Amino acid sequence: MKRGIIYLLILAAVLTGIKLIFFSKKDTSSGAGSGGGKSKSAIAVTGIIVAGEGLEEQLTSTGTIQANEAAELRSEVSGKIIKLNIVEGSKVSKGTLLVKINDADLQASLSKIESQLKLNETKADRLNQLLTLNGISKEEFEELQNMIDANKADVKFLKAQIEKTEIRAPFDGIIGLRTVSEGSYVSSDKVIATIQQINPVKIDFSLPEKYSSRIKSGGSVSFTVEGNKETFKGTIYAIEPKIEAATRTVNIRARCDNSDASLLPGSFAKIQLVLDKTDQALMVPTQAVIPVLKGKKVFVSQNGIALSRMIDTGVRTESHVEVTDGLLPGDTVIVTGIMQLRDSVPVQVRIHQVTKN
Repeated sequence: MKRGIIYLLILAAVLTGIKLIFFSKKDTSSGAGSGGGKSKSAIAVTGIIVAGEGLEEQLTSTGTIQANEAAELRSEVSGKIIKLNIVEGSKVSKGTLLVKINDADLQASLSKIESQLKLNETKADRLNQLLTLNGISKEEFEELQNMIDANKADVKFLKAQIEKTEIRAPFDGIIGLRTVSEGSYVSSDKVIATIQQINPVKIDFSLPEKYSSRIKSGGSVSFTVEGNKETFKGTIYAIEPKIEAATRTVNIRARCDNSDASLLPGSFAKIQLVLDKTDQALMVPTQAVIPVLKGKKVFVSQNGIALSRMIDTGVRTESHVEVTDGLLPGDTVIVTGIMQLRDSVPVQVRIHQVTKN
């Protein structure tokens, strides 16, 4: 009886040992496949291969169209208009007489002085002959000569006053709307009409001071105006040599051909200015750029492994940003799944060409 019990105990111990050995090996083999983290599956991501491409660095601004030359026509003297040679909206040439103010009193005074001058010059000729014969003193002749010089000065003065009664076109241009009629009495503060020279036109605009060193005379601008679908081209020809303290901007002036008179002074202009052009810009989608404490970074795929790269950025477009440092042409930049990534994580990259704006 006792011997049977001993046999049963030995059999039970053997079976228990076999069970322990079998299940411990099975658990160990299972743990090697999933519990230790030694074998990881690659994360599926999409990426792009960066390559040099054309890029324009553009600035936008707003401005105002100005006439090339503009003036208000006013009389330098007060008086009645006796001649009005203004046709509203017409073209006039420089020097054309537009308005004549009554100058009858000045003309009469001029005639009187010119008669005195002529008489004194005739008298001087006779006295000069007497002077050679010692018939008069030198002082008498010099006194008459001084009178002649005074007469000539009076003639110049009166002619200058008469010139002020005439309003002439200061340059080639187009006459605006007149505010007076022939026979009207005008004073020097009365604007009779305006004259504009609108070919070419000027475009005045401003840019932030940080761009002032990059703006050069001779640079080109493009702009549009309300009510006209055409894009116009202009050339920068003048830059204000100071920064406006109130706005921290620099004022710039460009010139544009306006031979068809499609641009009118005072119009609002939307301006685009190209600061720089390159054919080797490395552009990546904005979603690929990760802001970090010390700057910005992207993930690149190298030999199936994700690696982070610190980058410097430049020009931005609607959907892309230029990388100025940190990438090389041919690098594969990961653009999706980046929130799951960290350095040295295996990745399976599907190359995708993203449309650029």
